[in-house]
Amino acid sequence: MPGREELPSTIARSSKKAQRTWIKAHDSAVETYGEGQRSHRTAFAALKHSFEKVGDHWEPKQSKGPSDEQAARSTPKPGKTAGGVDANAGKEHLYDLAKELGVAGRSSMTKQQLVEAIDKANNRKTAKARS
Repeated sequence: MPGREELPSTIARSSKKAQRTWIKAHDSAVETYGEGQRSHRTAFAALKHSFEKVGDHWEPKQSKGPSDEQAARSTPKPGKTAGGVDANAGKEHLYDLAKELGVAGRSSMTKQQLVEAIDKANNRKTAKARS
């Protein structure tokens, strides 16, 4: 099925460039691996190189590159990801993002705690947008 028809809601609420990135990567992965979960993982890995999830949509990252260890793999496998949070970004960027999302207690969090808190805040905003 073409990527345009399978576009996740968080990407549908994002810029046209983010949508094109996901669709192109998804369709290419379907040609290589066939339809299914692997094609979706590959498309998200490609998206995470240029975009990060902020709330219920994806925004361009400050610098391109994989957002977490999982996205850095050439062939994504099932495993733990940062859920679209740019875990490789600096702590200051993560703090600013947590502030934008209204994460409580952010000033005393470690970088890893900020990543996890931002992921939870993103999931809450996505769930709210879907309802």
